[in-house]
Amino acid sequence: MFEAVVTLCLAGAPDICRETRLPGIAGRDAASCETTLPQEYVPPAEHVAKAPPACREAPAPLAFTEAAPGLFVHRGAVAEPAAGNGGDVANIGFVVGSEAVAVIDAGTTRGVAEGVWRAIRARTDLPVRYLILTHVHPDHTLAAPFFAEAGAEIVGHATLDRALADRQANYLESLEATLGAAAVIGSGAVATDIAVDGMATVDLGGRVLDLRAWPMAHSGTDVTVLDRRSGTLFAGDLVFDDHIPALDGALRGWQDALDTLAEMEFAGVVPGHGGPYLDWPAGAEPMRRYLETLAGDTEAALAAGMRMAEAVERIAASEADDWALFDAYNARNATVAFTELEWE
Repeated sequence: MFEAVVTLCLAGAPDICRETRLPGIAGRDAASCETTLPQEYVPPAEHVAKAPPACREAPAPLAFTEAAPGLFVHRGAVAEPAAGNGGDVANIGFVVGSEAVAVIDAGTTRGVAEGVWRAIRARTDLPVRYLILTHVHPDHTLAAPFFAEAGAEIVGHATLDRALADRQANYLESLEATLGAAAVIGSGAVATDIAVDGMATVDLGGRVLDLRAWPMAHSGTDVTVLDRRSGTLFAGDLVFDDHIPALDGALRGWQDALDTLAEMEFAGVVPGHGGPYLDWPAGAEPMRRYLETLAGDTEAALAAGMRMAEAVERIAASEADDWALFDAYNARNATVAFTELEWE
């Protein structure tokens, strides 16, 4: 397979460039690809094209597992974004109906999105009609521009646009520092076309996805996606596996959300990290234990009159051997929990 690519450079730093795929332009060989090249290409704002679009042989797609018929899951690395993993650190899914495809979470960078697109095109020529973003965090959202350019409608929590507007600059600055400025070219936030407030559905042609926006839990922007046909829930970061849970919302709200989900029957659950396919509700027991420990230790620290600086070193320390990235996130979780629970 050959695809159309263009080398984009930063307008203010023309030596910082990245070759990026143009969605929807491809061919089985170089000649057929070249017949589809655009006569004119206008690069996105703040970028310049080093040369006109050209056709190149496509790299390998991201690896996806067919967890249920027509439902595919990619497991991201359980790691922080780094040059070695290209920011591919979150789980991503796509579901194929009779008329269209929905992608669940975009990934961190345009490079990740391009790998997702290749994986979809290796399996179906149906249009990608929806990109559903499960929450605000950059490893799930910042590759969204690629899918928007491909014609997908962007679906997210009713509060997502505001949250991304507040955080995008910091997210991109952090990614440039860890991945390099070139790797971040083409990544960023896009506005939602469909804002979910409560419940909603999307139909892929004989295949309906149920969307649910949650109150403040893991974050203030959590959305889950249930594929009715397979009974599979894409939980986003409401559910973690292997990777320590990361609290960026409300501890009590997150526990309430998990209690609600535990009462529901699913054939399986795709977590935001780890897995990538968990039995339910057993698959969430380790993270429910962690959150209970986080809450119990915080309550004990508050009752003992500890200062926050002392408490965060002790809260949930018993969980250290059970989670990847414990040192990167536990103190932050403890800080959020302490701040929340001291006002109860």
